[in-house]
Amino acid sequence: MKPLKFLNLLLHFSLALFHATVAHEPPSGTSIIFATLGRLDYDFDIFTLPTGDPPTKTNELRITDGESVNFNGHFPSPSPSLLSLLTNKTLINPPGQQNPPPLNLIYVTERGGSSSIFYDAVYADTPRSARSRSALEIPKRVQIPLLDGKGGISMKDKPTVSGDYLVYVSTHENPGKPRTSWAAVYATELTTGLTQRLTPHGIADFSPAVSPSGVYTAVASYGERGWSGEVEELSTDIYIFLTRDGTNRVKVVEHGGWPSWVDESTLYFHRRSVEDNWISVYKATLPNQGPISIDSVIVERVTPPGLHAFTPATSPGNKKFIAVATRRPNSDYRHVELFDLVKNEFIQLTRLVSPQTHHLNPFISPDSARVGYHRCRGASSDKKSTHLLLENVKSPIPDISLFRIDGSFPSFSPAGDRIAYVDFPGLYVVDRDGSNRRQVFTGMAFSTAWNPARKGVVYTSAGPTFASESTEVDIISINVDDDLGQINSFKKLTSNGENNAFPAVSPDGKWVVFRSGRSGHKNLYIMDASEGESGGLYRLTEGPWSDTMCNWSPDGEWIAFASDRENPGSGSFELFLIHPNGTGLRKLVQSGSAGRANHPYFSPDGNSIVFTSDYGGISAEPISNPHHYQPYGEIFTVKLDGSDLKRLTQNSYEDGTPAWGPTYIKPKDVEWPGHGPQCSFEECHWLNKMPVLGDSAAPWDSTKPQCSSASP
Repeated sequence: MKPLKFLNLLLHFSLALFHATVAHEPPSGTSIIFATLGRLDYDFDIFTLPTGDPPTKTNELRITDGESVNFNGHFPSPSPSLLSLLTNKTLINPPGQQNPPPLNLIYVTERGGSSSIFYDAVYADTPRSARSRSALEIPKRVQIPLLDGKGGISMKDKPTVSGDYLVYVSTHENPGKPRTSWAAVYATELTTGLTQRLTPHGIADFSPAVSPSGVYTAVASYGERGWSGEVEELSTDIYIFLTRDGTNRVKVVEHGGWPSWVDESTLYFHRRSVEDNWISVYKATLPNQGPISIDSVIVERVTPPGLHAFTPATSPGNKKFIAVATRRPNSDYRHVELFDLVKNEFIQLTRLVSPQTHHLNPFISPDSARVGYHRCRGASSDKKSTHLLLENVKSPIPDISLFRIDGSFPSFSPAGDRIAYVDFPGLYVVDRDGSNRRQVFTGMAFSTAWNPARKGVVYTSAGPTFASESTEVDIISINVDDDLGQINSFKKLTSNGENNAFPAVSPDGKWVVFRSGRSGHKNLYIMDASEGESGGLYRLTEGPWSDTMCNWSPDGEWIAFASDRENPGSGSFELFLIHPNGTGLRKLVQSGSAGRANHPYFSPDGNSIVFTSDYGGISAEPISNPHHYQPYGEIFTVKLDGSDLKRLTQNSYEDGTPAWGPTYIKPKDVEWPGHGPQCSFEECHWLNKMPVLGDSAAPWDSTKPQCSSASP
């Protein structure tokens, strides 16, 4: 080979190798971390109990596989279109074996950092004769991800398979209006992937249910009124429309949620009774002929007062019983019970199996033989069950990795190698790989900030959260390096104790901006970063409103903050920018009427801000989740000129307190060394408030266990 030709070939090979190497290197970029109330403690799996046998620990079956969180299940009838997705039919019917038919399940999962819908075919029982050495190679689970990335990064919810179609909620379309939910119902053809939106544009729908024939879909919806900021039991109405294209949409019930069909003219739903304030299940009977409207639909109460009963589940043609979730006055836990429609009495299920565990969102198999629900999976030897410090959340922006932290108010160290966060109580510092976690302050604290010029110095607000202007809260600094091994060694920087909070440090490390209630209103002040008020203090904003949650830009030119100055005391917050000398005040983000935009944090290059907001409204009925104070909170970014608003998170939780770090962390989960799974969460606080028990409300007698004989 000629030398020149050889050199050209060598150069071509070297360039190809170089590009291949670059392609596999992590991109240069940044990372955003944020908190989600309780989410990393969920550890949900889907379980099932038979409806015709006494419920016991031995006949409760865990259906899902312990990967991530799995919830809001549905037992489909295995249509040809659904079964066609299982390309290897020998996995369902292995040759030469007589296995019982698999249990089919459709459910929501958050594995892989985003919300997805999976289909599992699971063998509930394996014949003893099949437990041979060769049979061990036959998987007991066939798992198919549905949608296959369709809809991009979005929340998926409440899936149902009806014939050839998957019907579900997705939040992938932006309605373009602040404080408007992105939740809408879609139908995707299983074999082709063709997807159609069934919800009218500009309207949000929740909790879809498809009728047994597949002709109709019922939803909970505000209709054209839109969401008004509710975070507890919603005042949605029930609408029905044709599943094939979303037409013939009509309101059938005023005030109702979580519909579920028994037949083409009967559906159940929940709502709070105006007579006694208990959340109860109701039945709506649609006319068999003539026009359908709220005036022609007959509504009857089904469950009695004396307990909360909600998220009803039915099965086709079953007029003997329904399944409901309940909260009783003498129990701290949400349980799944059957309600006998003939005898008008409750039948215990999950309380007899796991009395001190919450069970959510029941669903019934088409033959009425099983009821499913999700709960904490509990202790397990499964290696998939780990506790995470950082959970990777799939990011819609390629050069930004996104993480949910098991804590609150996180912030990156200047080098991006450490994270400070609070855990109510206590302030902690940890390496970003999960190692070297240690507590540096044991008291109640919130918000954290590192000094960019003084290595290891962290600032926080010491005192109670959500307190009045006169409550004792002070800014303290902690040198987490000099005071290694010492807890509660700190310097108090503010002196008057009148709700001094949310410190942020100037890029030269010399000044701290913070909010204070010392004037009777929460306004912004700037003080010396080392000596505190004694080293210098001046007021930045002044007025009878709340300016709070401040952050200093990396170039020192701007301070971003949240304020209710346009409607003081309303709870409505917008984002503003101001120069440190008090000039240049301007609004950055308008959150909509009575809306909220909070916790701004500058990007490392100073060109954008990450924040939390209710811009996207709520995405699901809050009663279907554990407690979230603000279930509308999502993470957004925006440029400093107010353009290029982007939504980063898509879920029905409370995401908040974001921070933007200077380095790109590989998008993979970071486990917490030495910490196993610890599933725990709070029940919706508003479900703990029980109305006065009337004479007609008989409390549950836990000494009289019952089992079901109500199978149709």
